Amino acid sequence: MPGSSIGQRLVLTSFGESHGICVGAVLDGCPAGLELDENDIQKMLNLRKPGQSLVSTQRKEEDKVEILSGVFRGYTTGAPIAMIIWNADHDSRAYEQLKTKMRPGHSDYPALIKYKKFNDFRGGGRFSGRLTATHVMGGAIARKLLKTTLGIETNSYTLQVGKIRMSKVTQQMMKMIYSNEVRCPDKNTAKKMRDIILAARKKGDSLGGVIESVTTNLPVGLGEPIFGSLESDLGKALFSIPAVKGIEFGSGFGGAEAFGSQNNDPYMVKNGKIVTKTNNAGGILGGLSNGMPIVLRIAFKPASSILKKQTTIDIKTKKPTSLQVTGRHDPCVVPRAPPVVDSLVSLVLADHALQGGFIKPVL
Repeated sequence: MPGSSIGQRLVLTSFGESHGICVGAVLDGCPAGLELDENDIQKMLNLRKPGQSLVSTQRKEEDKVEILSGVFRGYTTGAPIAMIIWNADHDSRAYEQLKTKMRPGHSDYPALIKYKKFNDFRGGGRFSGRLTATHVMGGAIARKLLKTTLGIETNSYTLQVGKIRMSKVTQQMMKMIYSNEVRCPDKNTAKKMRDIILAARKKGDSLGGVIESVTTNLPVGLGEPIFGSLESDLGKALFSIPAVKGIEFGSGFGGAEAFGSQNNDPYMVKNGKIVTKTNNAGGILGGLSNGMPIVLRIAFKPASSILKKQTTIDIKTKKPTSLQVTGRHDPCVVPRAPPVVDSLVSLVLADHALQGGFIKPVL
């Protein structure tokens, strides 16, 4: 399958460039009969769009979605759903110097070599975080499909920025994710995160962080082992987000330090249902959902486009040079990532629900 598409039964294809005319998505395989309009998608796009606060890029984009096909009289028809967002506030002047000066930490150099200088370097082209809007277009539909048919719901939030980390999350706190700019459900931790992001921005630098994602109300048996396991497909989808450098499920790397007796999740019966006492597996065993919440964490590196002066190479002269990246960039991409993570997790789970027969082709 081409690199711009993901999924087996529910296939998302992404198109467009950061500073091109538009970005868009085609979602193929969505069952007929799902009640849907542009507002269902717009609500999630509004959570991701740029220019909403000082902790994100100041690029102003309305990100207004238009549905071009696949929806008739308020319901999906079973045909491919084509969606588009027109780019409006893009200024490519700052990228002229990047034709020969390669940004450290960015995809500029390998993309230039792979595509023999035909790549669109403006705003990072296809490698820009701008393209995560296409993930959200498809993911918003998948999210509604899962909620409507199976009651599955995914909530992602900022767990850590730099060295500031939230200690614990309760179910009640989930309602507070979007109550602040950094999308951290603990308001005291959120303030500290905001302060260090703004401090990094003032110095012309950037910060990374960690998103935690929790999905509830899953049936037992989602997944297609071996190479189509839930962990395999979730990992593939989430690594498509620019700046993602690590993913762990459940106890993750912490489990490597424990004994099996500590890391195993004992089974028990609660309200007539088989559950596990703990959830170190993160809701997945053998590549299959076990009915417990899927808990995963995603590590984001600091954004590579920073104002601080860096050393690089001018590929035209093959000599060292200095570089200051101007333009409008996120000092920390993490606060805009929760709706993107929600979307990609939902896309993978909806695809597996269709593959496993948990969701029918006509609702």
